[in-house]
Amino acid sequence: MRKKGIMICGHGSRSKDAEREFGLLAAGLKKRFPETPVEFGFLEYSAPNIHMGLDALKKAGAESIIAVPGMLFAATHAKNDIPSVLITYQEKNPELTISYGRELGLHPQMIAAFKMRILESLELNHVYNGDLYDTMLVVVGRGTSDTYANAEVAKLTRIVTEELGFGWSETVYSGVTFPSVGQGLNTIARLGYKKIVVAPYFLFTGRLIARIYNYVNLVATHNPEIKFYKAHYLADQDHVIDTFVERIDEAAAGRISSHFDLMESFKDRLEKGDINVHHHHAEYDPLIDPDDDEAVHGHDHDHDHDHDHQHHHGVYKHISHPNGPRTMIDDGVCCCFMSQFPDHVIEEQRQINIKNLKSK
Repeated sequence: MRKKGIMICGHGSRSKDAEREFGLLAAGLKKRFPETPVEFGFLEYSAPNIHMGLDALKKAGAESIIAVPGMLFAATHAKNDIPSVLITYQEKNPELTISYGRELGLHPQMIAAFKMRILESLELNHVYNGDLYDTMLVVVGRGTSDTYANAEVAKLTRIVTEELGFGWSETVYSGVTFPSVGQGLNTIARLGYKKIVVAPYFLFTGRLIARIYNYVNLVATHNPEIKFYKAHYLADQDHVIDTFVERIDEAAAGRISSHFDLMESFKDRLEKGDINVHHHHAEYDPLIDPDDDEAVHGHDHDHDHDHDHQHHHGVYKHISHPNGPRTMIDDGVCCCFMSQFPDHVIEEQRQINIKNLKSK
């Protein structure tokens, strides 16, 4: 039997805390697979990169590698960038077999993890019908140029709203799409709810988490009659690790249907010329903010591989939408949202945000 290895593929962040938390997740998975080498790597900004992780598995004697995206939804990185890395690596190492699993998605365990964070913010262990009818839920998604990935966040909002019984709910996004966090909270504060839970559906910390919480603090300051609750991001909960284990097991058993096989889909779309592939990252560049999706990324990188890939996040067609995504700029100060306040308030909040970010 060919020796197996497991590769967890993340995006990467300039936040050292985010890198550390991703490492804790990988450590949790190693405990679940004590007889199998487990490595992790990032597409960009962080070390080790994915190539380095694959090299480590190869050095450990792995012949059959199961790679899974450490990402919540199947947007561009999971659909194109990670498959690009894996295919290129396999082409250079034909003795290896690399299988690619599914993103975490709206697995029941992920929904359970999210609900747990929301209840924790309210200091509740459970709720009965009617307990939260006077409370509003705001789910914050990452935001992407992939419409269907954005729709999954909205779907999550509806599932959690109905299962926990919130009085009302809205979905906002931290970048790329609309409505942005600032514009969304500004509108939401006028709906009349006196208790609002803001829950970021993120795996790990990072600059965007800081910005989201800064927005909540700002809106709370100017709406003292509303009590805001800030839910924690998901992190390495058992529910999350359980989902990774299932994604690894289904990839190892070949239980992924053609509809969900992202690597085969990538190959087919590449051959048909349906996509202009992003470069496969795997290079740390300290000059680029990975959390800054307000500006379209146009940085190109050259790599030693065969696909002539260039990395760009694509031009989102609603980039100039009045309610986002370009409203979330300047370390958490939303220009459109903040325009209603005097200059000294804007400057005061900007300095607070900068101070908070430097302390992270």
